[in-house]
Amino acid sequence: MALQLFEVNFKARDDSALGRFWAEALGWSVSSEEPGATSVKPVGSAWPDPAAVRVEVIAVPDPETVNDRAHLELATTSAAHHAELVVRLKELGATPAEVGQGDPARTVLAGPEGNVFCVLQPRQIYRDTGPIAAVVVDCADPRAMARFWGEAMDWTVHEVTDDHAVLRSAKGVGPYLEFLRTPHLKDRRHRLHLDLAPYPFDSDGQAAGVARLEALGATPADVGQGDVPWKVLADPEGNEFCVLGPA
Repeated sequence: MALQLFEVNFKARDDSALGRFWAEALGWSVSSEEPGATSVKPVGSAWPDPAAVRVEVIAVPDPETVNDRAHLELATTSAAHHAELVVRLKELGATPAEVGQGDPARTVLAGPEGNVFCVLQPRQIYRDTGPIAAVVVDCADPRAMARFWGEAMDWTVHEVTDDHAVLRSAKGVGPYLEFLRTPHLKDRRHRLHLDLAPYPFDSDGQAAGVARLEALGATPADVGQGDVPWKVLADPEGNEFCVLGPA
């Protein structure tokens, strides 16, 4: 059973504040159904529509404050939109970030808790993604990551080289998942990770999905989660992700 991308999950000190930031940044709705968890969802769409990938912010005692292996890239529709969005994000609390980028095609910012993300100049490839153009993951081997994640979610590989891989839902909607070959990867707890879910959303689907992922090369991961309804795994390069199950 191929799993579907359900959400991008952030760790945060203050889930409510960071959730409000991303809701304002993306133009999405925000809600909190339980303490310590804030959901940011596209308005007017519902999972399992692959265009309905949402952002979940979870409060943890001591989230990492350094650059992470994964980040979001936001889409814009014109040069004016790019400029306006950067100004608005700064008004919401984002600050310029220097990560040695040297790329005029993107503006690099850090969110209120230090999460680095990019605002892209308009690109044809991202014309229909919605506000999140891509989730970008640093890696050692883009080809291997494309094979694993393409099979894990049954996503289409649009481009793959030794340096870069680009995947997207086979339905051709929603954000892209991109892997960028990066030297000197650091081993640290990840502040941003992906949450996958089976459809139908039940324990049998979760168990089958986990078994399939392990056959593809995923391994169980212990991040101190305890007894929870989701399963924590790591992909072949150690990037943690979760397979959700019914509560």
